[in-house]
Amino acid sequence: MWIRWERRGGGTKQRAVLWAAAMGLMVPYLTTLAWTGTIHGEEIRLEQSRTPSSGRRILLDRGKSGVYVDAEEYLPGVLAGQIPADFEMEVLKAQAVIARTYIYKQMEKNEDGIWQVPESALDLDVLEMPQMKKMWGNEAFLEDYGRLEEAVQATSGQVLKWQEAYIDPMFCRASAGMTRQGDENHPYLHPVDCPGDLEAEGYLQLVNFSKGEFADRLSQIPGGDGETVPAVEAGQLPDSIQIVEREEGGYVTSLQVGERIFTGEEVQYALGLQSNAFSFVPFEDGIRAETKGIGHGYGFSQTEANRMAEEGWTAEDLLLHFYKNVQLTAE
Repeated sequence: MWIRWERRGGGTKQRAVLWAAAMGLMVPYLTTLAWTGTIHGEEIRLEQSRTPSSGRRILLDRGKSGVYVDAEEYLPGVLAGQIPADFEMEVLKAQAVIARTYIYKQMEKNEDGIWQVPESALDLDVLEMPQMKKMWGNEAFLEDYGRLEEAVQATSGQVLKWQEAYIDPMFCRASAGMTRQGDENHPYLHPVDCPGDLEAEGYLQLVNFSKGEFADRLSQIPGGDGETVPAVEAGQLPDSIQIVEREEGGYVTSLQVGERIFTGEEVQYALGLQSNAFSFVPFEDGIRAETKGIGHGYGFSQTEANRMAEEGWTAEDLLLHFYKNVQLTAE
């Protein structure tokens, strides 16, 4: 199974580490938050422009009636759900390009020549004002939001392409120590050493399971095309667990438990692990899962990029380091 996009910057369905502004910066902020209804207790009624200034727009189809918002004004809320707002500015800029590329890739041109996409088709975690205030606190809210907005504005219209097509800009919070090689449809994803990822908060995850719980979770993984598959028996554990194939970076691609063979991703999600760079060991009367990294490990590692940015790497440097033979262009 190829994972096309990782929300919230990595992790197993992931963990988001959550998101001065002068009055001039507040204008796009108000537009971005138009669909939330109120700000500082006042009702918002903004006229939505039929033609977005960026030429790209998102249809907010959350309720019974939809409203459009410019793609550039939508992006800070996307970044808030993907990356910590206190990361280095060059990393935030790079993430803005990544998010924009993903959104642009999903868009289609309507009869009026405007590129657009419904929000429901994006499968993104977009944070709104109440969520941001709760996560950051009222005092930090404006500063943190302002940093994300600055990253979007500084990279306005910039996207990543490979052979004139938008790439799948995959990213993770932290690899297991090295990012992963892409398949034939993702030739721009290649292994990159990421020593800084080993220092990421939450890099190592330890989860204990009883034999019964472990067997039950794996037994719920469906077979292909409705095929009837044998259940995993608790009595077989942990002796019947065998890693069949593991990539150089430590990610499990195939393993066998009893009579069944699973992909690493299937087991990761069934057990609620933060990546598929895992190992299993006996622990007391059950099984311990030891997991390294946060996310699927493909593409842009936010944690390693943050370390590199502290050393002076720019957003463009970072993007061209993690994605091979791509073009950074402005539209």
